[in-house]
Amino acid sequence: MSLQQAPQSRVFVELVPWADRGRENHVVSGSELLPGLRRPLSSAQTQTATREVHVSGTAELSASPDRAQVAVLVSSTKETAAEAKKSVCRRLDYITQSLQQQGLQAENVTVTKDFRRVENAYHMEAEVCITFTEFGKMQNICNFLIEKLDSSVVISQPQFYHTPSSVENLRRKACLVAVENARRKAQEVCNVVGQTLGKPLLIKEEETKEWEGQIDDLQSSRLSGSLTIQQKIKSATIHAASKVFITFEVKGKEKKRKNL
Repeated sequence: MSLQQAPQSRVFVELVPWADRGRENHVVSGSELLPGLRRPLSSAQTQTATREVHVSGTAELSASPDRAQVAVLVSSTKETAAEAKKSVCRRLDYITQSLQQQGLQAENVTVTKDFRRVENAYHMEAEVCITFTEFGKMQNICNFLIEKLDSSVVISQPQFYHTPSSVENLRRKACLVAVENARRKAQEVCNVVGQTLGKPLLIKEEETKEWEGQIDDLQSSRLSGSLTIQQKIKSATIHAASKVFITFEVKGKEKKRKNL
């Protein structure tokens, strides 16, 4: 789904604060001001009062999948158990050796075996699950195995996904960029009104959104088997959006001292 357009940001600059805000609902005596009226500020209060600028910032980032998994299935049905095992193990050894020669680490390769009896024969299956971090190498290895092995070996379509650390890193970056956008906006506001931006008084992440990419061609998306590698990567791409609200202190322009 697409991200709804965020509403236009509202900027509020408070240059003269209210005095005694907590007394709005206080019962007043005859010598006090009525609720809702401003109390005149003394010169000391005016100098120490905090002036603020309130801004919001948004950011939207995306990250392509950083992992892909491919399953290679080898099977054989023979009259004897020994023949079924021999047929599968021979091709299985060839696959694992080819993966080692291509530089794949053992922790990225998982092999499972299943042996059972089917009527008057013996059936054995072996599945090799391979996790790739380099998609170009994945395509080269899959093409090589398809070329060298017969039709009894089935290679699945790659499944692209994100590791938890990749998703968390995307969320963090989106928040940081939103904060930077809000700070830049506050700086420009202060420049316009002739003030100096001070330290942040409040930083709050108000909203976050995440969604996966979508294929533009709806007809192709219905036929997942016909998607190209690039379309699969685009479909698995994750988008993250963040909206923050920040309150900054506002300072008056510092006058430059003239050297005597």
